[in-house]
Amino acid sequence: MIAAVRGPVLALGPDSAVIELGGLALAVQCSPGTLARLRIGETGRLSTSLVVREDSLTLYGFADDDERGLFELLQTANGVGPRLAQAMLAIHPPREIRRAVITADVAALTRVPGVGKKGAEKLIVDLRDRIGSLSDDVPGAAPGALTPSAPWRDQLRLALVGLGWTTKEADDALTAVEPEATADAEGSVELAVLLRSALRLLGNR
Repeated sequence: MIAAVRGPVLALGPDSAVIELGGLALAVQCSPGTLARLRIGETGRLSTSLVVREDSLTLYGFADDDERGLFELLQTANGVGPRLAQAMLAIHPPREIRRAVITADVAALTRVPGVGKKGAEKLIVDLRDRIGSLSDDVPGAAPGALTPSAPWRDQLRLALVGLGWTTKEADDALTAVEPEATADAEGSVELAVLLRSALRLLGNR
């Protein structure tokens, strides 16, 4: 998984940036807000998510890890692909999307092109139990801040669904491998190890 890229910005387009990385020029799909932060000739850093399809590899870029995590979580909802997830982040900041899901604000979600009333309602049902909760009791957080679900769960679920497993199968596998999700000294979880365990479990069914 390519988690981030950092290097000179070679070009900027309406919906993408080209960033040099170790002698390679990577095209990264970005929202207008993210592109506005970049300048040609200057060093840019983007958190990234690689979307793998049978006929393509597409790298999506974000201003920070929070945007990337929400982008990946949104795609676990039925009917939401990477382009729609990015469109949602282009219209609303991450906190506003979380607030809209938690409070069932259909009107806010339907401001995104491609999201109708039924789609917004379905997205709310799919994500409200996993997107986080409104809480004033999170240490160091501002009033009304959100407590997100464990990032490794969302990333692993997205990987399994992307490989063709259903959301239910992915969630069952997540539950089974959760005891193995031990963080290292830096607080990171070995996603590759968990993915191998999940695939082994699913393959034996």
